[in-house]
Amino acid sequence: MTRVVVVHGVGQQFLGKGVLHSAIGLAVLDGLDNAGLETSGLTPADVSVAFYGRVFRQPGTKDLSDLPLIEEIEDDFETALLRVWWEGGALQEPDRIESPERSGSKAPVPRSVQHMMEALTRSRSMTKIAQRFLLGSLRQVNRYLNETGIRERAQECVSGAVGADTRVLVGHSLGSVVAYEALCAHPQWPVTTFVTLGSPLGIRNLIFDRLRPPPVAGRGEWPGGVASWTNLCDVNDVVALVKKLGPQFDPPGGWRRVKDKTLDNGWKVHDLIHHLTDSDTGRAVAAGLRL
Repeated sequence: MTRVVVVHGVGQQFLGKGVLHSAIGLAVLDGLDNAGLETSGLTPADVSVAFYGRVFRQPGTKDLSDLPLIEEIEDDFETALLRVWWEGGALQEPDRIESPERSGSKAPVPRSVQHMMEALTRSRSMTKIAQRFLLGSLRQVNRYLNETGIRERAQECVSGAVGADTRVLVGHSLGSVVAYEALCAHPQWPVTTFVTLGSPLGIRNLIFDRLRPPPVAGRGEWPGGVASWTNLCDVNDVVALVKKLGPQFDPPGGWRRVKDKTLDNGWKVHDLIHHLTDSDTGRAVAAGLRL
């Protein structure tokens, strides 16, 4: 019986569903406990992981050989998304990150990419992330949004995890995009509660405007049969650049259905486990399960 499905974020291609579940299942229960809520018999067995990382794994690779080098970043989408993150990071952490305007950086790729990378790795959200991992994350976002086969296979992984008893769908980082599109494509699913963690869904032009189905008049389609949507992100998370998704996804007419909240994840601002163990996440999951 799967009551909660968690869709992971980028950079998990060398792991697997079992490895991820060992931490994620317990983290969901810890979120409930940190919120002071009873689990009412909920166990890690009631939590499933929609593992789509395998769709990004290159056959025969065992190391970082499939992650791009700075010199390989020539794609306009990847460069634009990196710049948006840089600009957002400079606004959020001017004490650490110099703004693009102040830097005067107008160098061509790859020197401009190097400049953006150096700026971002000074941020609180990127301090512990190696440059190649960050560039690999850019590549995965790009491939999901722009390669039909990747998109379809990732969503099939979500479809395979959702069952008749699933009431809560949690999406982290790129996984929130995968989960959102899967919900829109399957309005018949029994999922009533959607929880997004560290989500880039609101980044216009690069992500929001490339969603399927596409937004209409600047507003994204409401995800399937969901009754409640809670969006959580760390205030310093540059991946979740747009902190409030309500203005872009709430139904017209002033009816607020997305609950936007910021939290403090410490030095791991974008970490999935830190998100799941937060009390606000616990309360959102509990509400979906009516605990």
